[in-house]
Amino acid sequence: MPERDGYLPGVPCWVDTTQPDPDAAAAFYHKLFGWETENMMPPGSGGNYLVARVHGGDVAAISSPPDRDQGQATWNTYIWVDSADETAAKVRAAGGTVTAEPFDVPGAGRMAVCADPEGASFSVWQAGQHRGARVVNQHGALNFNGLTTRDVDRAKSFYGAVFGWTALSIPSGSFWTLPGYGDYLEKLTPGIRAMTAEFGVPGFEDVVAAITPIAAGDTATSAEWTVTFATDDTDATAEQAARLGGKVVVPPADGPFVRLAVLRDPQGATFTVNKFVAENKPPA
Repeated sequence: MPERDGYLPGVPCWVDTTQPDPDAAAAFYHKLFGWETENMMPPGSGGNYLVARVHGGDVAAISSPPDRDQGQATWNTYIWVDSADETAAKVRAAGGTVTAEPFDVPGAGRMAVCADPEGASFSVWQAGQHRGARVVNQHGALNFNGLTTRDVDRAKSFYGAVFGWTALSIPSGSFWTLPGYGDYLEKLTPGIRAMTAEFGVPGFEDVVAAITPIAAGDTATSAEWTVTFATDDTDATAEQAARLGGKVVVPPADGPFVRLAVLRDPQGATFTVNKFVAENKPPA
């Protein structure tokens, strides 16, 4: 897939992880995915924003906690927008909250931190020089984002109002779609529409994220945005994560079109890895 240079408004475009010890996290992900990192914060700033690269292209970042907060590490999802200010207003109007008002990131863009009505946190990104993830769907690069939610209907109303998303349900699960996204991808990767039709999932080319309903009675799972990275070998990546001090939360297993595992890094940030497996077709 060609290197990305921007995204359509309403498409997840970037992820970063907030870590109590960014340097230790960088060492873990370097050994796990081969990430090479560069600190983008000026000397003497007292913080870190380590941009991670694969084959020279930006894939993610590792940051210090805000205000020296040493809470649990998390992964954060950013969604591309034309205007962070206008989107923040839409979030409020749709029943969400703006937890960090729109602000400029010098030389990079403008952003706001928001939460949906259930409290699932996400950021919106109005791009300047920073154009989101440049490399996707390769080993160690962003592959997918997803929302876990207790109230799918309320989520549909909220995200439809804020980003124009609709929902698609197919045998392999439920997904957020952005009308017209498939046309954009077809220009980047000609033949993608034909490929999704061949796999029996027409309309999947418009998918921008997954929807995972939280089972009734499950009080341990929180509404949140999740991140998935591509891997060349799911089993080997899970084994390596454990050797490096991480945890295998869900062991490698086959799913529709993928083999996946849920992992947790040594400081507590949870993420998924998967490998595309064309033979793992869902039931008709």
